[in-house]
Amino acid sequence: MEKKIRKYCIGIVTMFLAFFTSCNDLDLAPTNKFTDLNYWTSPEKASAVLNMAYSQMFGANYFFANERLTDNLYEGRGNTDEKIITSGQADAALGRFANEWRNCYEGIKTCHTFLENVDLVPNMDETLKERMKAEARFIRASLFFRLTSHYGDVPLFDHNLSLEEANNVTRSPKADVLKFVRDELSEVATILPVKGEYDTSENGRITSGAAMTLLARTYLYENDWTNVASICEDIMDGAYGQYELFPSYSGLFLPENEYNDEVILDMGYVLIERTWSEFYDAIPISVGGRINAFAPTQELVDAYLMKNGKDINDATSGYNEDNPYVDRDPRFEATIVYHGYQWEKGDGTTSTIYIKPGSAAEVKASNLDEYAGPGQNSTGTGYYLRKYFDPTAPIGMESGLNLILMRYADVLLMYAEAKNELGQMDESIWNETVRALRARAGFTDADALNYPAGDLRELIRNERRIELAIEGLRLFDIRRWGTIETVMNGNPHGAKFAAGNTQYIQLDERKFDSERDYLFAVPQSQRDINDNLTQNPGY
Repeated sequence: MEKKIRKYCIGIVTMFLAFFTSCNDLDLAPTNKFTDLNYWTSPEKASAVLNMAYSQMFGANYFFANERLTDNLYEGRGNTDEKIITSGQADAALGRFANEWRNCYEGIKTCHTFLENVDLVPNMDETLKERMKAEARFIRASLFFRLTSHYGDVPLFDHNLSLEEANNVTRSPKADVLKFVRDELSEVATILPVKGEYDTSENGRITSGAAMTLLARTYLYENDWTNVASICEDIMDGAYGQYELFPSYSGLFLPENEYNDEVILDMGYVLIERTWSEFYDAIPISVGGRINAFAPTQELVDAYLMKNGKDINDATSGYNEDNPYVDRDPRFEATIVYHGYQWEKGDGTTSTIYIKPGSAAEVKASNLDEYAGPGQNSTGTGYYLRKYFDPTAPIGMESGLNLILMRYADVLLMYAEAKNELGQMDESIWNETVRALRARAGFTDADALNYPAGDLRELIRNERRIELAIEGLRLFDIRRWGTIETVMNGNPHGAKFAAGNTQYIQLDERKFDSERDYLFAVPQSQRDINDNLTQNPGY
């Protein structure tokens, strides 16, 4: 815990946060106390600003909200911004569009403030200073990449703007933003330490491996397979430190295993100073949940293979619709809570989760978790989430568990996909990537592990969906594949608990306009301030 507190200096960051706000969303003029010449007097004060940039790089709210914009999760209660987006009813005044834009530019402003003032610190070690500058540049690049991934063309600048400049800035072409991001990542990768070079007291700091993984992702989202394969190959060869798969898939997401050799970059949290509580509304109510706000869809459940490696729709798979959760991909158990699930509590005991309507009464158990129809406190789909449950979290699920932004499994999957798209997939690459992931997950059947014949595109895409489920990456995958037009149109489904447990639950219809919904709207609040900001099509 002491290491985490040192890493983020949470108390210092919180103390200064009030001084680091701006009067409008793109008012990036330096008017806060961090630009006071009297502030930059020590490395510790400079570190406080950089740590603040770390905290602004991403957050648990967006981590899970992005997943709710996909076919993996369904929101059963309320009318959140994400539900408005997936229903096809979003407009340019939507809060999600404004908040993401504002949060990214706030983080960029912090980075610029740091970069423009850190040289004022007297007698600061030059090596430390250059490393910290590289960290700030990485965070800035990641924020610009996030912006252009959602909005397309966005204002691009490499310094704090004056008020007049901020209110007249124009959108730069996405290609220019990507070039800036890639140039920055390529350069800082030569400055940042490789994995293993930081002291353990600096766990969670950005490494050259993180810079190269993000660089690979920038090419992945543009389907530039040659660059994806080349960068991932270097990472796999150990050019940026030795990464490897953690032996246990479920253990990868437990607090006792943070900073393991699979993690490339994560978001640091720590009780009590910085926590996230999204799972308060995602886990079963009987084991500490409040209500169920979002839950896995039947479509995600159906994507998990059988243990023999066959799709459930394969007549030879052994799948039994009346007993659907047996002999499935072991990652299913680690991710999704289903009827009859044995929930392991933090104290080592277990409890059975009863979700099928009427089942709790048969064993005289609590029916808190039973599906009761749309809009109720319990699950809207017949499932709950397990992956990322923190068994050490107190009542209210204020978790101090780190959330992983990049891990080595993603590098393997990016490499497998790129090599397959290039027509270069072979048994050796399969064994190094997909087979390795399945073996780690717990597959033992030869048909699941051995190199398959035929076109592997859909297989690799599905492997990516399962391995990285509930990690916030699905949205960007279905966008770049173009499958979002299909999977986010129509009615998603839940478990076979409707009409007296004879039909699959039909959930609210989702709509995706291919002419509009690949991009978020430029916030109307920004366009009210600045007439030079154009709008994306359809808004």
